Amino acid sequence: MKTLKSVVLGICLLLACSVVKANNIVKEDKTASPYFAINTYVDAVSLGKVEDLDLVVDKSAKFSMLRGKDILSYDKDQMLGFLKANKGIEQTCTVKTSVVSNNADVTVVKVDMQYADFLRSNYITVSNTGSGWKITDVYSVFK
Repeated sequence: MKTLKSVVLGICLLLACSVVKANNIVKEDKTASPYFAINTYVDAVSLGKVEDLDLVVDKSAKFSMLRGKDILSYDKDQMLGFLKANKGIEQTCTVKTSVVSNNADVTVVKVDMQYADFLRSNYITVSNTGSGWKITDVYSVFK
C-alpha cells in the first residue's frame, strides 16, 4: 500500500510540475501595423488572395470609385462579397504603392494598379482603431 501511495504522489507531483511549466502561446496581432492592412488589401484586389481581409477592413469602411463623372459607393459587405466571389483571380497589372501621409492615428497610402490600357489609383485610409489598424476608406480613380 505504501508503494501505491508513493506512485500516486509521484504522478501528481509530475502533473503539477508540467502544468506550472506550461508556456502560454501568444497569438500575433496582425492588425498591430497599418502595413499589414495595406498588403492584405493589395493582395486581395490584385492577386485574389482574400485571407485576413475581413480582419483588416473596419465594419464602417466605405469604398468609392470615380468612373468618369459617376461615383459608385460600396460598404464592407458589398466589397468583401465581390472580392470573395473573385477569389484566386490575378489581375494583369503592375502594382506600385507609396505612402501619402503617416502618423500615429492615420495612414494614407496610394496604390497604383497599371493595366495595359488604363491606370487605377486607390487612395487607402487606414486608421488606428481601438481594435488595431483597419481600412476605413478606399477611394479609387480610373484614368
